[in-house]
Amino acid sequence: MALASLTSLASQAWSCTRAVYLGTEDTVVTTRSMDWQEDMKSNLWLFPRGMKRDGATGKNAIKWTSKYGSLVTACFDFATADGMNEKGLVANILWLSESDYGKPDPSRPGITIAAWNQYALDNYATVAEAVEGLSKEPFQVVTATMPGGRVGAVHLALTDPTGDSAVFEYIKGKLVVHHGRQYTVMTNSPTFDQQLALNTYWERIGGLTFLPGTINPADRFARAYFYMKNLPQTSDELQSIAQAFSVIRCVSVPLGISVPDLPNVASTLWRTVADQKHKIYYFDSAVSPNAFWVPLADMDFSEGAAVKKLTIVGGKTYSGNASSHFEKAEAFKFLAP
Repeated sequence: MALASLTSLASQAWSCTRAVYLGTEDTVVTTRSMDWQEDMKSNLWLFPRGMKRDGATGKNAIKWTSKYGSLVTACFDFATADGMNEKGLVANILWLSESDYGKPDPSRPGITIAAWNQYALDNYATVAEAVEGLSKEPFQVVTATMPGGRVGAVHLALTDPTGDSAVFEYIKGKLVVHHGRQYTVMTNSPTFDQQLALNTYWERIGGLTFLPGTINPADRFARAYFYMKNLPQTSDELQSIAQAFSVIRCVSVPLGISVPDLPNVASTLWRTVADQKHKIYYFDSAVSPNAFWVPLADMDFSEGAAVKKLTIVGGKTYSGNASSHFEKAEAFKFLAP
């Protein structure tokens, strides 16, 4: 790909994708890719119910106690990027350059951007509950500087086992919520309302003879939406997981596609697939020969149970059911602003 083309793409997005497969007989599968310009040192974490949490913004930090246990993938062991709680609620954060959380107001409860995702997993069982709770804005999201000096800018997608979805964005300091089962795909820039508008063009074309093929977020949105909409609907567990994996791999960025000084053009580092009917969390690293999975039924989420970590950093590989490989660990601290 020519440098000029990559430069154009870089101005638009960090190239993650999230998509939801809606099958028959209450089959709901949410998948996402994580793309970044460097190793994000991701590990999997088990968090039980009853954990005391802090929004990490100092004296005004919101405090809460987790109602639900969760299994999450962390970035740099300071931010929850992805995960599913014991009720089957899935939360994904993706980059959104247009994010504007407003000027920090010390008179309001605050939460670091690194914990926004975890707050949803800790407190809500359904998307409807999350929309009601988060729309009241119990806190102000405060951004933080990530490794490399880049200021965090993300939007949040939630999906529950009924297939209900919601996308949360802060635009010009205001919370914007898109709530509905129809919101099955999310990428990055532009804002979600504009993503939907751009996709309308490709819906009219139909996708049978031509789909956009670049790593531009609008193109990935069109491909993911078309494939998810047109996949055969099934309740077969293995088939639905395989179909979700096939779509997210189709919109992933090949390993090695990146350009110095253009952090928004980056390779896919890992993918997750969350089976929300059977509550099984699948993880697929771009540098591992195997995908593996963790049935939530095999994990102890009870209050007072140990926090546990599955180490991925350092070339650790797993296959099949990896639940027995989790080890006790001290919970990571969220990145402070």
